[in-house]
Amino acid sequence: VQLVESGGGLVQAGGSLRLSCEASRTLSSINAMAWYRQPPGQQREFVASIARGGTTTYADSVKGRFTVFRDKDKNTVYLQMNSLGVEVTAVYSCNGEGTYGSGDYLPNRGSWGQGTQVTVSS
Repeated sequence: VQLVESGGGLVQAGGSLRLSCEASRTLSSINAMAWYRQPPGQQREFVASIARGGTTTYADSVKGRFTVFRDKDKNTVYLQMNSLGVEVTAVYSCNGEGTYGSGDYLPNRGSWGQGTQVTVSS
């Protein structure tokens, strides 16, 4: 599946941002999708996932502030990010057709979007 992210940008601390990930196929044909981020100088880390049935999972660091949801008509998964702090500055990427193991989302290595930069200023 091809994935295209959008919605990144520069935002002040405390603000909100919504990221979009449009898939090249219908979401019902994709087992699960997820958001990851890679802060400067660090490894990529899991942020949130949404399964075909709608079940969502989150990294502990974003629970209560980030929400992953989808619009099936638009083949798009979103990441709503609220109460942003400078620590969330990163390149955010979408992954598709992952699986779950012991409740954790396992990314599909061949299905990454190009990423979108999120920068939070203090």
